[in-house]
Amino acid sequence: MPPKNKTVYICTNCGFESPKWYGKCTSCGEWNTMQEEIVSVQKSNSAKSAAPRKTEKLLPVSYISAESEKRLKTGLRELDRVLGGGIVPGALMLIGGDPGIGKSTLLLQICQHLGSSNKIMYVSGEESLRQIKLRANRLGVVSDNLFVVCETDVDTIIQYVEQEDPDVLIIDSIQTMNLEAVASASGSVTQVRECTSAIMRVIKAAEIPTFIVSHVNKDGAIAGPKVMEHIVDCVLYFEGDRNTSYRILRCIKNRYGSTNEIGVFEMCDRGLSEVENPSMMLLSGRPHNVSGTCVACKVEGTRPLLAEVQGLVTPTGFGNPRRMATGFDYNRLSLLLAVLEKRAGYFFSNMDTYINVVGGLRLDEPASDLPVALALLSSLKDVPIGDDVVAFGEIGLAGEIRSVSSVESRISEAVRLGFSRILIPYQNLKGLKSVKGCEIIGVKTVRDAFETLI
Repeated sequence: MPPKNKTVYICTNCGFESPKWYGKCTSCGEWNTMQEEIVSVQKSNSAKSAAPRKTEKLLPVSYISAESEKRLKTGLRELDRVLGGGIVPGALMLIGGDPGIGKSTLLLQICQHLGSSNKIMYVSGEESLRQIKLRANRLGVVSDNLFVVCETDVDTIIQYVEQEDPDVLIIDSIQTMNLEAVASASGSVTQVRECTSAIMRVIKAAEIPTFIVSHVNKDGAIAGPKVMEHIVDCVLYFEGDRNTSYRILRCIKNRYGSTNEIGVFEMCDRGLSEVENPSMMLLSGRPHNVSGTCVACKVEGTRPLLAEVQGLVTPTGFGNPRRMATGFDYNRLSLLLAVLEKRAGYFFSNMDTYINVVGGLRLDEPASDLPVALALLSSLKDVPIGDDVVAFGEIGLAGEIRSVSSVESRISEAVRLGFSRILIPYQNLKGLKSVKGCEIIGVKTVRDAFETLI
């Protein structure tokens, strides 16, 4: 008698399985994430289970070769930077982003450079061969080593991989793939997880670097449980605003390089072009001699970036003043306003307060506190901050400016772009070398910092 299939409920956020439905996941606490799945039950073969399993030979760590791996260059230096220097053989890389952000464009674009000396297999489950050809013509991809197939069955794809033995594999996208042994619809939690695991086993054994494209959910996170992100070696997020042409490729996990690296691209008619000087791009069009603006310097991985922070403080017309922050944490803004009132003597209780980070960048490190506070004070007093000023530092609850990391790289980036006055925490002055043509000012409190500039 064939075994019966059983029904389980799986959380789409964390992958927790339950025999019955819950409105709230008991593992991660998210609401309305339990999805019904049908799991096929296979009878175990007692004879096979009794047979001894083949095990790998144990090796001392001193016997293992420590030679550095040879990485494949993609032809885009921004992408190589995010990957940690290039593509590692056998690496499984997951790239996600909003629809139309440029995921497929980026992967097809690198095929032109990789195809000069490598055999590439591009598997598409969303587009026809003609659609891929039209996009390849627009991007100028004419490599003879690029082989395209439209297939959604993972077992068939594995057969193609074993027969053709490609050097690079691209799958677009994982939500369209399915395994016949899994009794679930394509894109479900079980299908996505099992398809990724099956692909990983094959490409790890053959050391084939693989890119997997994944959709995102309504919250902007990669669709599917977090278990999927644990399987892969590298997780990349493609970010950007539909109203602008700039795109940011962010790495949040990388087993072969540093995390939190970013690459900046611009969407053009012929695909994505690299932005080698993102600080200049973020500061373009900056107004001069206007109150409420200050330049901040943040570090993304190993790259310092300069961005303009704009603050607007105006008398409120309602009983409760309005607070709004774009590109900056709202709760952090409320904390800074409380510190400025209690410790520095500047009152915002009857003022509407707005913060905007120009260029779509998000300031999420504590070193961004000082430029945000200076922009607010500049708008409150209607006193412009000099166009040659860059500031960074963390503000404590006592109103003090605390030290930050990567001071030398931040100062070098500011000097390279022509800024001559740099406000830094006083503690960071120790052991810091003087820079020719630049005045480095150490400040102890937020009130001292503002009074130094006016």
